[in-house]
Amino acid sequence: MNRRDFLRTGAAGVALSAMGGYHAAFAAAKTPRVALIGCGWYGKCDLFRLLQVAPVEVVSLCDVDKNMLAEAASLVAERQASKKKPRTYGDYRDLLKEKDLDIVLVATPDHWHALPMIAALEAGADVWVQKPISVDVVEGQAMVAAARQHKRVVQVGTQRRSTPHLVEARDRIIKEGKLGKIGLVEIYCYYHMRSPEKPPDEKPPENLDYEMWTGPAPMRPYNKMVHPRGWRAFMEYSNGIVGDMCIHMYDMVRWMLDLGWPKRVESTGGILVDKGGKANISDTQTATFDHGGLDIVWQHRTWGESADPKYPWGATLYGDKGTLKASVMGYDFTPFGGGASIHRDVTYELDKYPEDKTEKDLEKHVAPAIRQHMKDFLAAIESRGKPVADIGEGHISTASCILANLSMKLGRSLTWDAEKQQIVGDEEGNKLLRRPYRAPWIHPEV
Repeated sequence: MNRRDFLRTGAAGVALSAMGGYHAAFAAAKTPRVALIGCGWYGKCDLFRLLQVAPVEVVSLCDVDKNMLAEAASLVAERQASKKKPRTYGDYRDLLKEKDLDIVLVATPDHWHALPMIAALEAGADVWVQKPISVDVVEGQAMVAAARQHKRVVQVGTQRRSTPHLVEARDRIIKEGKLGKIGLVEIYCYYHMRSPEKPPDEKPPENLDYEMWTGPAPMRPYNKMVHPRGWRAFMEYSNGIVGDMCIHMYDMVRWMLDLGWPKRVESTGGILVDKGGKANISDTQTATFDHGGLDIVWQHRTWGESADPKYPWGATLYGDKGTLKASVMGYDFTPFGGGASIHRDVTYELDKYPEDKTEKDLEKHVAPAIRQHMKDFLAAIESRGKPVADIGEGHISTASCILANLSMKLGRSLTWDAEKQQIVGDEEGNKLLRRPYRAPWIHPEV
C-alpha cells in the first residue's frame, strides 16, 4: 500500500474532525513509516509526542553523533509499540535512498534544515521541520517552492499556534473584540541564554562527524560550546536569539492577528554588555516589524532583569479596550478602565501521559502544544490540506527575523517587497538574502 492508498483508505471509513480524525484514518491503513533526522534534544521531544498521538512506526534515525544516535534508537525501541529498533544512519542522504518513508521529521541545527527537508520532499515524504526553517531567505524560498512542487504537507515547529491556552486567548479575547483597536504589540525575551564562556578550541570528539555536522556552514575550529545544543551561540549556524526566540512570539502574534509579511523591518543592537565571551550573537537587540498601522516591537536582553518577572518571554498586545499578555505559561487579560480580568495557566497532561514526568529534558508545559501541533499535522496529511503552521507561514516568520538581523548588520531599515521577495532599492541587502555554502554543498534555489 503506498501513501496515497493509505490516505484514501483512512478517509473512506470515517468522518474526521480537524483535530481528532487522525486516529481512525491511521488505524485503518498500513502503519505510517517515520524517520527523524537530527536526534538531539528537540528531535526526540517532537518524535515522542508523535508516538503518543498516532500509531506510527519509527523505522529510521539519522545523526552525525554516533552516541546520540545509539541512545535515540534505544529510546525509540522502548517507546514504540513494536519495540523494534530503527535503522540508523550518519548521512541523511543514505536514509532517504530507501524511499519507504511517509513522514520525516527534520530537527537538525538550523544551518542543516533546508537540504534534508527538500530531499525528504523529493523522496515522497510529508515533513515536519523545526523553526526557523532556514538561515537565509533564499533557502526559505526554495523550501516553500519544493513543498508546492511535490505537493507535500509541511508543518513547521512553531507550536504556539497549537498551544491550548493561546488558542483560547486568540478566540476569546482577540476575536471577540475585548482588546478593541490594537495599536501596538511588544514581544520580548529576557532569558540569560547567551553563554559567557570562552573555552579553548579543541579536537572534535571521536563520536562526532564534525565535517558532516558543519555541512554547508563555514568551517570553524571545533569548540565544546557548539555540540550538543550550544550551536546557537554562533551566527554561522543560526539566526541568533531573534531566530530562536523572537520567531516563536512573532509567529504567534501574526497568527493571532492574521498578519502576513511586514512592510518594513528595522533593528539595532549588538554585543553591548558581554564582550568577553566566545559567542558572536547579540546580547541586546530591538527590532520593529511594521505591518502598516501596527508595529510589532521585539526586544531581547541576555543580562539584567525582566521587564515583568511573570513574563520573561512573551507578548503584550495593547488595545484601546484592554491589554493581553501571553506566554508559554499562560495569559492575562486586563480590561481598560475596570472590569473583570481573565487569567489562564498552561495546560499540563501528566495524568494522561505519565511518561512526560520522567522524560529527560522535556519541557513539560510545552508537551501538550507539541501533541496538538502533531495532531494538526496528521489531519493535514489525511486531508492533503495545509496545516496551521504551513511552510509558507514558517517562511514569513523566519525571513522576517532574518531581515531584522540584516537590518542590524547594515545599520538601516529594510523595506520588503513580498511579491518579488526582495528588499526594495537595496542591492547590498539583497545580496545578503543568500549565504554562501561551503563546498561541496550546493545552495538550493527556486
